Amino acid sequence: MSEKPGAQPNVRTLDATALRGLAHPLRMRLLAALRLDGPATASQLAGKLGESSGATSYHLRQLAAHGFVEDAPEHGKGRERWWKASHDGTAFDEGLIHADDAATRGAADVFLAEIARIHTQELNTWLATAHEWPAEWRGASDLSDFTLDLTPAQSQELIGKLHDLINSYRDLPPSAPGTDADADTDSATDSQPAATESVRFHTHVIPRRAPQ
Repeated sequence: MSEKPGAQPNVRTLDATALRGLAHPLRMRLLAALRLDGPATASQLAGKLGESSGATSYHLRQLAAHGFVEDAPEHGKGRERWWKASHDGTAFDEGLIHADDAATRGAADVFLAEIARIHTQELNTWLATAHEWPAEWRGASDLSDFTLDLTPAQSQELIGKLHDLINSYRDLPPSAPGTDADADTDSATDSQPAATESVRFHTHVIPRRAPQ
């Protein structure tokens, strides 16, 4: 994790070799689980993902060979092997879609399809379980879409600003300065900082052809 609010996450940009090592549905799910929930053993991940420990062990070793995960010895006991993610996130180079190598193009297709599947699954899980959350968190969720007329350069600029804004909230304390600016002194003194939860942000920026 970053050490100060607004610090940029440690992100690995995929090259062709790394992409081919990662582009497998189970490997991507394993890596996502370690990034979201922290270090775990192959057996723990197998139980969480509904896979065999043999499969999770094999694919964790493949992820380690490509530098995506590493040992977490501070969590291990005896012969138990714990794993942790080596980076906070992954950046995809769009040029890989047009690589000369067919294997790389195929890996890009698998990678992007799995990202889309994960996003869809997370949204469906939220919709199915939203009633279990407090009203304040239901009100703090969002499902929105916008249509803008932009040039490619303007779209890239907007994406960069969105990412910078989201990262500026990374590792903030539960009650950031200025959050209760409108509250009166007594209520601000008596109130407790709101509890934090892990919040997922999805950004999809996709051009479309308008009807002629």
